[in-house]
Amino acid sequence: MKDKLIIKYIKKKNQKGMEILIDQYNGLITSVIRYHLGSLINYEEECVSDTLLAIWDNVEGFDQDKNTFKNWICAIAKYKAIDYKRKYLNKIEISDLDEQNYYIDKNLLKIEIQEELNETLKFLSEEDKEIFRRYYLNDESVIDIANDKKLAISSVHSKLSRGKAKIRKSLLNEGGK
Repeated sequence: MKDKLIIKYIKKKNQKGMEILIDQYNGLITSVIRYHLGSLINYEEECVSDTLLAIWDNVEGFDQDKNTFKNWICAIAKYKAIDYKRKYLNKIEISDLDEQNYYIDKNLLKIEIQEELNETLKFLSEEDKEIFRRYYLNDESVIDIANDKKLAISSVHSKLSRGKAKIRKSLLNEGGK
């Protein structure tokens, strides 16, 4: 019942909706972000704020027939945290603990991101996984991928489009469990 009230208020851009959301779900959002950020604890608060802003801005996209509000919020928090990991992966952080410098293990972050990516792409064929990685992670152009794989450009676009649809469907199904 509170979820419907939260959604109603946020859709009307009433701050009361955010207050109720924070009271109800702040602990859950924080724990999801903490789990997925791993060693990037310095960005936890900022990521929580960005997650709340994303909920505020995108509540119109919530479909109660496809998912529960709680699962939808968790999915937003999870992918915000993954975005933060990608964003800050190339920045090696130095934190001063007991006057000793500790460096965040860049390889650990890469492994965490790779595991998340493998989990997300597990529904695709090996060829489609390769195309996704090259296009979205390596920023290769569709033309280069098509030439290298000896495919038509339209075929690469189709594979990317169908792959996104498969991933979207699997994530919605996974979130509804």
